[in-house]
Amino acid sequence: MTGGVYILGGWQTDFAANWAREGMEIADAVRLVVDGGLAATGLEARDIETVHVGNFAAELFCGQGHLGGLVAAAHPDLAGVPAARHEGACASGSLAVLAASAEIEAGRYGLAAVVGIEQMRNVPGDEAARLIGGPAMWAGHECPGVRFPWPHIFSLLGDEYEQRYGLDPRHLARIAEINFSNARRNPNAQTRRWTFTPQSFAADDAANPVIDGRIRKQDCGQITDGAAIVFLASAPVARAYAARRGLPPGRLARLRGWGHRTAPITYHAKIEASRGERYVFPWVRATIEDAFRRAGLPGVEAVDGIETHDCFTTTEYMAIDHFGITAPGESWRAIESGDIEPGGRIPVNPSGGLIGLGHPVGATGVRMALDCWKQVTGQAGDCQVEGARRFATLNVGGSATTTVSLVVDRAD
Repeated sequence: MTGGVYILGGWQTDFAANWAREGMEIADAVRLVVDGGLAATGLEARDIETVHVGNFAAELFCGQGHLGGLVAAAHPDLAGVPAARHEGACASGSLAVLAASAEIEAGRYGLAAVVGIEQMRNVPGDEAARLIGGPAMWAGHECPGVRFPWPHIFSLLGDEYEQRYGLDPRHLARIAEINFSNARRNPNAQTRRWTFTPQSFAADDAANPVIDGRIRKQDCGQITDGAAIVFLASAPVARAYAARRGLPPGRLARLRGWGHRTAPITYHAKIEASRGERYVFPWVRATIEDAFRRAGLPGVEAVDGIETHDCFTTTEYMAIDHFGITAPGESWRAIESGDIEPGGRIPVNPSGGLIGLGHPVGATGVRMALDCWKQVTGQAGDCQVEGARRFATLNVGGSATTTVSLVVDRAD
């Protein structure tokens, strides 16, 4: 091992859980994920030097801010450890990963815990849609009077693809079908026991009702209670950890590249800025290119799989061409060819993604990093991409206002 930032492992909660029904508060979930992460990795709480928390809306759903204090209360040895919270809508968890990695690269600390967490199922569905609607867009300016703001916005994204390139709704339905199928193999997936019929992915208003515009029920990511944790380390700490546990270098992973960009907050501003551009969201494409460039990679052909942000099927459709799997506007080719399926050229969301696995907003970016670590170290179980050595992520907040992409590879 040389320099850089290493991932020692982590843990996630069961995304099918409903914490309120189980009598849990968000503080209980923080303790659960910290304890689970320490047990899974064999790390000691006393060795953690810094903590970063990704969370979007705990004040709104739980009446709770100041989440670093909950981590400090989760274990006696974490009391006094510096902690900070990061918010970037659905990209909050990835921002926490970036902040922790920056501290390690700066030499401030050698071992960081990154926690992503969100409790969202303690309110009715309509209320949850309202709470995650306005705050992640320009509140009071976008979608006034719209019942479901995010399905509305990402239906407009589908409309934009339709206008520019043409869009077959069957391709969106196939994205949903693949992600739900992948989730059945994931023991932590919210939807792993759900059952479907062919009508579930058809234009059937009973089995697959319209939510807004072209977005139907199965096109949507899930409202989820969930938390994930990863531990990031400097090279000396990672080397000592591997030696102490008798691990070969291939059982550790490295955060090899990253991209992070922020676009104007409104969806319409982004679309207007992309008129005449090759990509619908140029900032998303630039973020991915930044991650590949920093990782020293020529492009998407150098990765073995992707965990991407499929808050809606239209978002994954966008990600396919923005990653470069296809030319702009031709995402349908990768869907029809099976390139994004397990065993395909570049599997996308083998975990099940936000649609199948679940989408606890602030936890998603951390969960993506954890799944990349699992994949490149051969510990993804039934979701494993055979021979995977390098994975990439795409995590977006709002209407791709905050965008983060990571590249994770094996330490050897």
